[in-house]
Amino acid sequence: MKTRLVIVLCVTLLAGLIFAEAAQAQTKPKIAIFSGPTSTIQNSPPLVTSNKARALRGLPLRTNPDGSPLRFDHLAPQRLAAPVEVLIEQFSAHPLEWDAAGQYGPPDGYVDRQGVFRPTRQNPDDKPVYRATLRPEDGLYLLPYMAVQADGKAWDASCAAPGAPFDKCRQSFYPDASRIFEEIDRTVVGRDERGAGNILSSKADFHFYRAVPSGGYTKGLVAALVGAPRTDVVGSDIRPEVLGEQFFPYGPHRKETRMVDLARATNTVQKALNTGQYAGAVWLEGSPTVQESTYWLGLLIDTKVPITGNAAQRVHGMVGSEGDRNIVDSVDYILSKIWADGDGRDTVGAVLLQDTQIFASRQVEKQGARPGGYREMGGHGGILGTIGDPGSPTIWFKPTTRQTWGSAVNLTQLPPTVQGVRKIDGRVRTVEVQVKDNEGFLRGDAIPKVTMVRHNRWIKDTAAAEIDEEPEIFARVEKNLRDHPLSGIVAEGSTPYGGVQESMEKALSIVALSGIPVVRVSRGDTGGMVAVNPNDLTIEGNNLTAGKARLLLMAALMKFGALPPAADPKRPTPAEIKAVQERVKQYQEVFNTH
Repeated sequence: MKTRLVIVLCVTLLAGLIFAEAAQAQTKPKIAIFSGPTSTIQNSPPLVTSNKARALRGLPLRTNPDGSPLRFDHLAPQRLAAPVEVLIEQFSAHPLEWDAAGQYGPPDGYVDRQGVFRPTRQNPDDKPVYRATLRPEDGLYLLPYMAVQADGKAWDASCAAPGAPFDKCRQSFYPDASRIFEEIDRTVVGRDERGAGNILSSKADFHFYRAVPSGGYTKGLVAALVGAPRTDVVGSDIRPEVLGEQFFPYGPHRKETRMVDLARATNTVQKALNTGQYAGAVWLEGSPTVQESTYWLGLLIDTKVPITGNAAQRVHGMVGSEGDRNIVDSVDYILSKIWADGDGRDTVGAVLLQDTQIFASRQVEKQGARPGGYREMGGHGGILGTIGDPGSPTIWFKPTTRQTWGSAVNLTQLPPTVQGVRKIDGRVRTVEVQVKDNEGFLRGDAIPKVTMVRHNRWIKDTAAAEIDEEPEIFARVEKNLRDHPLSGIVAEGSTPYGGVQESMEKALSIVALSGIPVVRVSRGDTGGMVAVNPNDLTIEGNNLTAGKARLLLMAALMKFGALPPAADPKRPTPAEIKAVQERVKQYQEVFNTH
């Protein structure tokens, strides 16, 4: 009896282990998808009233230039409200299906000229058809767009009329990326080369985060409401959102992000990845700036999983849009684990995946608004590998710069407080700046103010190199010392060594002695590097572009704080100059390695 009991227990335990292993094997990995600002990859063409709806309401039809009605009605992905039976003409999915008719099974029936369905053919011209019941739970279907404006007019653009205010316009940006993923999975644009759909959901599960989104809920959204279209990671209710405060499109009404929004984006990504449930993260943003934000995330986010950036030159659903492919490639890249070391840690850092190429986020820039419009920067190659058919994802080169979990300026490595500078009673004095909140995340008011100046020839007023020829620099310094205890300046100099005119060079030395660090970079895509000079007061920006140097300086300011200010920046003592040079060395080490 005891023997039988032991055998039963062992079999039960073994069956449980097998079931657990099978369940674990069937669990798909999770990937976090973050929505960023002015994101063309999450934008769509305007929804335009179909001719079917116009004819039904007696509205003027959309026509060709000669006045004839358009040949086809545009179809938009939409949902059915109730089941409906349809009859689908056999052999209509491809022009050459008829050519292989003998290889097909029989249809479900036939339809005569009057549209009457019968199970058998009655006349030679009866059409063979399939019967199908389409249900709401099936997902999106391509259907005519039947909506009109409140006054009965047709929709011909996003706004009710040209130049209409925001409250008379519809948003074309999606509030998060879930609808984009659904449309890729469901509609014709999302088939793979074998004709299969569900090319995203079959590989992974996705959680959608509205980090700094392009589209917003102006009426708010109640998270607990049954049937509410809440598709992002659900938290509290969404209060009515304001353009330029909670969401940031580029049209029809444009609003740019603020420094506080950068902290919000950084914290959203870090908090999500801190859960440990994600195999990787995808950042979606507008094509002109996605490479800079992806680089920032690579500097600040402390994670061992990969971070990819994606953008599109053309909106989702437009002819030639490459954004859908970029998203698929990001998912494949994350799941491929070609980025991992033996311990499963990311060894590549944040990357930009565009047009089947894997770019190091540090060394890529947008050059043109077309597919293939991104190219490597820095003179030494920024393309790390390739992805997409044909062939498997491949990494050919790995960067040596420090990123994510190895970054010296990631969130974990930043101190809670640093020393900033302010002008008080006419003198520059040090003040304490709280960088992180009590939970260890960035404070919105701690993001440093870093601006740019540019070297120009043919600009001197006189033969002398006087600092009064640089009023813009000193005006900015005065404002920063009043409003921003952490601030910096990036000087974009000549190619390839980052040289600036004498007056600017003198002015920037005074800036550094006022406690404000200065980085020098070369203009454009330099093939060399700005040489480090231990005797000057500026940080040399290596082969970084001005935009990337600005972001790295912002991060370094939150690591090291301001430079030690001189009592009189225009007449510093040797000891004060030495103190600035010693602090600049700390900055320089970060710029040499990140």
